[in-house]
Amino acid sequence: MRGPVAHGARRQDTGKESGQAETMVLGLETSCDETSAALLKGGRELLGHVILSQDVHEIWGGVVPELAARAHLAVVDDVVRETLAQAELSLDQVDVFGVTAGPGLIGALLVGVSWAKGAAFALDRPLVAVHHMEAHLFAPSLEDPGAEPPFVALLVSGGHTLLIHAEAWGHYRLLGQTRDDAAGEAYDKVAKLLDLPYPGGPHVERLSRDGDPARHRMPRPMLRGNQLPGDPDFFDVSFSGLKTAVATRVAQLQEEGTLAEERPHMAAAFQDAVVDTLVSKTLRAVEFTGCDRVLLGGGVSANRSLREEMARRLGSGGKVFVSSPRLAVDNGAMVARAAHFRFHRGDMAAPELTADSALAFPGLAFPGIEGA
Repeated sequence: MRGPVAHGARRQDTGKESGQAETMVLGLETSCDETSAALLKGGRELLGHVILSQDVHEIWGGVVPELAARAHLAVVDDVVRETLAQAELSLDQVDVFGVTAGPGLIGALLVGVSWAKGAAFALDRPLVAVHHMEAHLFAPSLEDPGAEPPFVALLVSGGHTLLIHAEAWGHYRLLGQTRDDAAGEAYDKVAKLLDLPYPGGPHVERLSRDGDPARHRMPRPMLRGNQLPGDPDFFDVSFSGLKTAVATRVAQLQEEGTLAEERPHMAAAFQDAVVDTLVSKTLRAVEFTGCDRVLLGGGVSANRSLREEMARRLGSGGKVFVSSPRLAVDNGAMVARAAHFRFHRGDMAAPELTADSALAFPGLAFPGIEGA
């Protein structure tokens, strides 16, 4: 049995990771409705990876926290076992355990944290607590070695919408965020209005391909041409007003008896508004920071229209980094990648680690526009 990697002293972070080519990290993700584990060697080589999505929530049109936690508990052992089998390794060959400790659904998080704590204690291995959204930042680097800071990051998921300037790994500046609904949450709510299954994002995107966005043009909340960098809403986004506008128009179409044929056009109009808003806000950040390298992370980053419009409007002089759809969703590989980075900085979790649904983003500064 190989012994645990020595913790060592915290080293000064240069923003680039070097060496550590043999560190074997097991990443575990249970923050919402995906149970996932991954084995990552040296921060780059993915040896095993399993993502098990829960379909029970489709019945209710959204994630039911208690059902999510119970589903994680039922399958987490099997997910880790299959991940190890893919890698042809045993659990005692793991050097470091990384687990999503927050944010997310508290019951779901506790399943992963409890499992990882138990395994780390039993094998006398280091344990690393990973922030879910920082893990999404690392996801594209698993497939593209060039996806390294500096970059402007747009993190868009079911629970979060963040616009960040990443100067180096572990050193981030928050530029903007959602004032209400996250982009993924808005997709789910509009999908329900259009009688589409959960999760709504892929279904809205698919339906929108047959629609004309100009037929029912939707507003772009918090996006005006006269906004300036010092304005508090210059980088922030809001989707509650857009959702209300869609609901109002859908109700009108229902009264007219034309909703069935107008559904693709409504989906296209909604998606066009979301994509336009997200891309416009990101390009403001590009101009403000002078950084024309853009990274897209989170489940909504799998949206093809968002990717294509970002690349088109950024132009040939810039660069857009994205994950494959598999690594855009919640997954253990991104957790392992973030844990590898944090471990080699000396950021180990204490034995009393617990889940935190409102876990603070590590290394994230809130300087305000003037100090950004």
